[in-house]
Amino acid sequence: MTQGIVVGLDGTEQAHAAAEWAAEEAVLRGTGVRLVHVLEPSPDALVPLVSREPVESWAQDLLARTAAGLRERRPGLAVTTGVLPSAPVTSLVAAGEEGELLVLGSRALGGVAGYLVGSVGMTVAGRIERPVVLVRAGDAARHGPVVAGVDVRQPADGILGFAFEEAALRGGRLEVVYVQQLPFYAGLGPAMVPDVRPAVTPAIRHSLDELLESWRAKFPDVVADGRVLIGSAGQELVRGAGDAALVVVGRRTRRSVLGGHLGSVAHAVMHHSPAPVALVPHD
Repeated sequence: MTQGIVVGLDGTEQAHAAAEWAAEEAVLRGTGVRLVHVLEPSPDALVPLVSREPVESWAQDLLARTAAGLRERRPGLAVTTGVLPSAPVTSLVAAGEEGELLVLGSRALGGVAGYLVGSVGMTVAGRIERPVVLVRAGDAARHGPVVAGVDVRQPADGILGFAFEEAALRGGRLEVVYVQQLPFYAGLGPAMVPDVRPAVTPAIRHSLDELLESWRAKFPDVVADGRVLIGSAGQELVRGAGDAALVVVGRRTRRSVLGGHLGSVAHAVMHHSPAPVALVPHD
């Protein structure tokens, strides 16, 4: 049995936003929230007054205050807490594997530069085999469609399953995007090579519609639109995230002694999406 939605707290504003997002998600799913804090703070954690009291006492107080606030604002929500041993990555991965998904905060750098995911969060997101949602301050109450990026040439059931479920929870709006990156010579212009986009796009759109057909039947209340774009997948997904409630992208599961790996598209969306980002592992 899973422990609902697991949230990593470190005392930052972004982690607080992650807890609020997770609480709203838990209400939608009809599950609970587990708040955890790793005793050894990550280098990115901003822990006020930590030198004035024992770290464990401060952590317990942080967890208790956050849990009380979540319960007060959402009566009936089940919230549990836990202090984890040191080794942030190992502890967060283990805790997250016991939940339905893991939610972490992301440190903001400003609207133009996007945001930088801390080193712990990056490593955890690359290793865990559960979905990870990354939230930055101010993201908890966003409204709009769920946006999912897929590759019609690769298995996408895990990504689409998660995206359709999230869209169903949020009112039934889903935009599924496939971005075709043309060969470099396609940008040289008609004087050099013919424009292949009119020939490429209809075939890909047909493949995307076929990919979505069974999921539309499974989730009849979800209005799912498929879009085929030409360009950079990371840039187009970030652009589409402007009015999204959640952006869903895949992360290929790679098991090795070096740990997990985040692809270039996931990496770009994590750092620049204005909306919360869900990373869904897949084979």
